[in-house]
Amino acid sequence: MKRTNLVIALLFLYTCVIAQTSPPTDIGTIQQNFKKLNTLGSVLYVAAHPDDENTRLLAYLAQEKHYRTGYLSLTRGDGGQNLIGNEQSELLGLIRTQELLAARRVDGAEQFFTRANDFGFSKGPEETLKIWDKEKVLGDVVWVIRKFRPDVIICRFPTTGEGGHGHHTSSAILAQEAFSAAADPSRYPEQLQYVKPWQAKRLMWNTFSFGTLNTTAPDQFKIDVGVYNTTLGKGYGEIAAESRSNHKTQGFGSAKQRGESFEYFKTILGDAPQSDLMDGVETSWLRVKNGAQIGESIKVIRRNFDPEAPERSVPALVTLLNSVEKVSDVYWREQKTKELSDLIAACAGLWFESYANEATYALGDKIQIRSQVVSRYNDKVKISKVGIGSDVLDLASKVIPANQQQSFESITLADKITQPYWLATPHKAGTYNIADETMAGNPENPDLLKVSYQFIIEGKPVNFERRLLYKYTDPVRGEVYQPLEITPPVTANIDGKDYIFSTAQPQTIQVKLKSFTTANGNISIKPIDGWKISPGKIDFDGKNKNDEWTVAFTVTPADNKPKTADLQVIATANGKPYSMALRRIRYDHVPAITLFPPAEAKLVDLDLKTTGKKIGYVAGAGDLMPEALRQVGYDVHLLTENEIVNADLSAYDAIITGVRAYNVNERLAFVQPKLMEYVKNGGNLVVQYNNNSGLVTRQIGPYPFTVVNKRVTDEDALVTVLDEQNPVLNYPNKITQDDFKGWIQERGLYFVSDIDPKYKAVLQMNDRGEAPLNGSLITGNYGKGRFVYTSLAFFRELPAGVPGAYRLFVNLLSKPRG
Repeated sequence: MKRTNLVIALLFLYTCVIAQTSPPTDIGTIQQNFKKLNTLGSVLYVAAHPDDENTRLLAYLAQEKHYRTGYLSLTRGDGGQNLIGNEQSELLGLIRTQELLAARRVDGAEQFFTRANDFGFSKGPEETLKIWDKEKVLGDVVWVIRKFRPDVIICRFPTTGEGGHGHHTSSAILAQEAFSAAADPSRYPEQLQYVKPWQAKRLMWNTFSFGTLNTTAPDQFKIDVGVYNTTLGKGYGEIAAESRSNHKTQGFGSAKQRGESFEYFKTILGDAPQSDLMDGVETSWLRVKNGAQIGESIKVIRRNFDPEAPERSVPALVTLLNSVEKVSDVYWREQKTKELSDLIAACAGLWFESYANEATYALGDKIQIRSQVVSRYNDKVKISKVGIGSDVLDLASKVIPANQQQSFESITLADKITQPYWLATPHKAGTYNIADETMAGNPENPDLLKVSYQFIIEGKPVNFERRLLYKYTDPVRGEVYQPLEITPPVTANIDGKDYIFSTAQPQTIQVKLKSFTTANGNISIKPIDGWKISPGKIDFDGKNKNDEWTVAFTVTPADNKPKTADLQVIATANGKPYSMALRRIRYDHVPAITLFPPAEAKLVDLDLKTTGKKIGYVAGAGDLMPEALRQVGYDVHLLTENEIVNADLSAYDAIITGVRAYNVNERLAFVQPKLMEYVKNGGNLVVQYNNNSGLVTRQIGPYPFTVVNKRVTDEDALVTVLDEQNPVLNYPNKITQDDFKGWIQERGLYFVSDIDPKYKAVLQMNDRGEAPLNGSLITGNYGKGRFVYTSLAFFRELPAGVPGAYRLFVNLLSKPRG
């Protein structure tokens, strides 16, 4: 079959390649890259979260206009919900980072971040910018602009609040300030030892029509981004859907759209475009000194390109590389040298990658590397060097035989733990700590191990890098690429996240140890005031790679005073102390994720009374509530549909539905009568919050109420008791204002309104400057039983060990007899 009939769509390849390091080399990709090589323009899109970006516009700019296109998401989406698992906060941010990178592999843009943490919904930019530490996050935006050097910056949201979220509005405010600050050498002057000031031509707002809110207008500048790309065999509405559907944690699977589709823009700063987004910007090689001849050479090479024999273009491309390497503009010289080098490799049929022999290495161990090379078309390519740093093999310009895979063995040292750089140290609620400021903006650690290659092509040394990975074959998924793990010598995983003490009785703390190398040493718990820990330490010896064992400590409150404390496990291995756990996150749609969180747990000594023991739990979108309830002695059973329909539910002291269960579990619409029957016969049903959009049934409770998009984002907001005698405030624990102290992220979300009089509204609260809301917690008797609906964020508070949240939620589960 002819190569011209093998033009596999670039997007299909990007979808299939997760962590593969060798870029696509099909003819469609080569044709696209010829066009990109002859384009010198850049656009940066700015918004607040993963999934805020306009994927259709990004794909159009990157693959139709061939601009260098980037998306700067100020956060990693840590505060969102997770529809596919129970990871929250930083763990969710890691998954969403990879979802964004997967989206960029589809639409062709690049991805950047700031240090801002998505701390949850915010109602205004004043709160957001205060929590984020505005000057630091602004500095990151300036840094990205100075490094990326966009000709045009585009905001997803305006500064005037139509975006509806404080993070959204803040992203526009920061982009607007950074537009000028990036060009001002007096702003963030410490950056100028690495980058130069940069002034973009214009700042645009990509107006939108979301639901009933339409900010577009006929007189706005507009672009038809619904065009069809004949090389890719797709329109940008189709590409956008493939890109956006990578946001699986958010349930953003999207339908492909085809045909004309306009994007609208308002000019915020700079000259307004008249006919083209890049009006006033030279996007050809005329942009750089002596660039005209380069541009003409590219046109000639492209005109003479033979898709049946791409290798025939290599000599001309190598000659062109010599010219590009002499360009005085450092930015475009570096960009185009890399693009041209990759194009030469593709046309030469050159494929090369490097793999570690094992998936995991301990810090300080030697990594065995296998580098593989194939020159598919001929034997004209030679390999000169391959390796990492000073551990380089000098191959003396070895000829690579045509279409015969060659392997080269080398060694390097595992010199740095592969901890995500923004999680290397503890951080505040609003921002991550970045020890090396030059790492800001990077989606992943920029210092992950990379193998350097030098080939001799048409007599010229051409240099490349490939990230070092681990590769294996899965019987179902086939060939899988996985990021290399460099670990501490020994990790320590504490069995529980929180330990709740309601009496003076001791608890056993089990610690699971895993060795990643030959190790000896001891395990201990750092002494804590007010707590007794036994034994002081536990020795280990003769442990080998992949050995696992468990040790146990006894922890007892030293007095009866309510208190909380952080418990820290220290694993001293081969003479050095470490306090790191091991966490692996695995989903098929993103690369394997590994991190090393602190080996810590929370000790909570509180006055807590419980009644009943057996709890039925109907899973929702994923949360950690069952584990949190087991920690205080409940027997929690995850109910299946068959059990709800056919089992004797009266055996359960309470039944709980997980967060957003009525959004994600369509079968609840059918089993709802059985749950109501359970309540009517004397049961206690506790329903946690649901999104007002996409409910599987509107009749969640025995009497009517409406779920609405109302929330209280201030975790310290004053709580007013409306029904002091309500049992949920008195049995078995007396709830006071102290129980609403120390909450995290928010009070609650998606409150209820239009509450039927048969319910009792228990609490009232509001964010500053807003009307009070009474829909965070309602209770109603039905038959012999009780129905509870709560929008309070227990799914965040209990896993975080918030004492008062535990006491209140236990009360919701405890229905007084009689």
